[in-house]
Amino acid sequence: MYPPIEPYETGKLKVSDLHTLYYELSGNKNGTPVVFLHGVFDCCGPGGGCDAKDRSFFDPTKYKIILFDQRGSGKSTPTASLEENTTWDLVKDIERLREHLGIDKWHVFGGSWGSTLSLAYSQSHPDRVKTLVLRGIFTLRKRPEGTSHLFPEAWEEFVAPIPEAERHDIVTAYHAQLNSVDEETRMRAARAWTKWEMFTSKLYVDPAHVAEAERNDFANAFARIENHYFVNDGFMRDGQLLEKQEIDKIRHIPCVVVQGRYDVVCPVSHPPPLYSLRPTSAL
Repeated sequence: MYPPIEPYETGKLKVSDLHTLYYELSGNKNGTPVVFLHGVFDCCGPGGGCDAKDRSFFDPTKYKIILFDQRGSGKSTPTASLEENTTWDLVKDIERLREHLGIDKWHVFGGSWGSTLSLAYSQSHPDRVKTLVLRGIFTLRKRPEGTSHLFPEAWEEFVAPIPEAERHDIVTAYHAQLNSVDEETRMRAARAWTKWEMFTSKLYVDPAHVAEAERNDFANAFARIENHYFVNDGFMRDGQLLEKQEIDKIRHIPCVVVQGRYDVVCPVSHPPPLYSLRPTSAL
């Protein structure tokens, strides 16, 4: 990681009658543009917003570093909003931001949920992507296995808010509680959902990371938005991003895939289509 830096410019971009995005620019004003697409910290889903440390992935002398908070996340408003909040709304937002900044083509860097969004964006706008860096691949494919056997104590806390009769479909059961009219029910579910994600996202559990789940504002936005995407299957067909016709759209784009060996949230299970992308070692 490069040393911490501060943005030289921040701004707000209105992308609909409802949503306004926060964005920031750092690094070299005249450098090669790279856009960072966030997940949530080192976890899977949307809803978390960017973090100052995300700037440090990039050489600030070489790159014009562009970070933004996706709809309902971080400093974007309205916070935790599920309305007009789909994968394809986010893809349109990325393109609006590129146009707003006057950028012709840029590098696209995404981790976890950000890798999902990177694939969706590049398949929609392949002529605007110089290269792809995909870290901790997450493609919203349905998998029968989970991580409860690795974190049994955290799993017990995660399922505790859900009545036993509803535990056959945890995501749907949480969806009901996260959208309850009762604030106490909603916030209890948000904290439990977020704590589970924070607990499982690192090889060695970081208490400070887990403690983020106790921040009601963060937990509410993260849990509601991530669950919203999961219960709607990411607003795409199962496996859509890896279908041949979709991969063919971006096969020419140089790509780097970076995967953690012990990543249990986004495990090493890439299907062959990702490995057929054109590799690159020079960005």
